Amino acid sequence: MSDEDDLTTLRLRIEGLVQAVGYRQFTIGEARRLKLDGWVRNLADGSVEVLVSGPTKAVETFVGLCMRGPPSARVTNVDLQRAEPPQVKGFRRESTF
Repeated sequence: MSDEDDLTTLRLRIEGLVQAVGYRQFTIGEARRLKLDGWVRNLADGSVEVLVSGPTKAVETFVGLCMRGPPSARVTNVDLQRAEPPQVKGFRRESTF
């Protein structure tokens, strides 16, 4: 199996100052740049949830970017869990949950 065939799917929960700071738009831009699938949404508790799927190296890069976030964000914690791949290709914004 080559690296290109090595797929990883993760669910991230990002905590800190991550709402109303352009965090979701940041993740959408980075995920599309890295050609990843999944979605991002705000959670009612003030955190952001992301489902991301793609080649392992690209997912690792994306997780690193999520740990930093856009300049106005202040990420305090990122929880990672393995997940099932999304049903739809591409990366999109989901409704707040």
